[in-house]
Amino acid sequence: MENFALTTFSRSGKLDQIDYALEAMSKGESSIGICAKNGVVLASEKKLSSILVDEESFHKVELLGVAKGAAFSGLSADYKTLLFKGRKEYHKFYSKYKTPIGTRRIAEELGKVMQEATHSGGVRPFGVSLLVAGYDDDGPHLCQIDPSGAYFGWKATAIGKNMISMKNFLEKRYADNIELEDAVHLAILMLKENYEGEMNEINIEIGVIGADKKFRVLTPSEAVSYTHLTLPTILLVQISVVAVVLKKKK
Repeated sequence: MENFALTTFSRSGKLDQIDYALEAMSKGESSIGICAKNGVVLASEKKLSSILVDEESFHKVELLGVAKGAAFSGLSADYKTLLFKGRKEYHKFYSKYKTPIGTRRIAEELGKVMQEATHSGGVRPFGVSLLVAGYDDDGPHLCQIDPSGAYFGWKATAIGKNMISMKNFLEKRYADNIELEDAVHLAILMLKENYEGEMNEINIEIGVIGADKKFRVLTPSEAVSYTHLTLPTILLVQISVVAVVLKKKK
């Protein structure tokens, strides 16, 4: 019965219910976050269960506040709960201090909510991981929050299906001085590489924030220019990213 006891450690020293929550997250559609030198991009697959579902009723990338955005992989119902709590925390902070909450601060607050669910009776861990993007006074930031409540700052990361291969790809291609535009292209190329079927502006969502400190989700018409990349464009993006890496090594 220890596998079903939320607050009881297994013989191996783990909380098995958290591992199960991570497994639920890893089966969700992929989401990618890349922190560029002048902004942050969040990109996520958006697969609908039926062609009859209204695509405007379901989103994978959304605003936490004017200067913050979030994406997820895992259980959408759990994400909606955390999104509501995050927005509440954002506006509570803004109403008190008249300035947007910091990216790491809101990640910490959401982490507290998720961590509390790992040691409370009558509840279960959240079956979702979050990516939070923001642009603070000291520059752009990207944070990942896992079902355990642990949160970390990342330069680039991926969650959901194929996250291991995507992270390996990012480790080879990412550079600290990558531009936001190139980061958007890189995120889309990674999703296209691992997407089952044809990717278009309907089954993907892209959110960006730059130096204007305003997070926005690209409209389908804006996303078209990124999702319909031709081979020459792909090669140019790859060459651009590799050039940035080589410049960094020098």
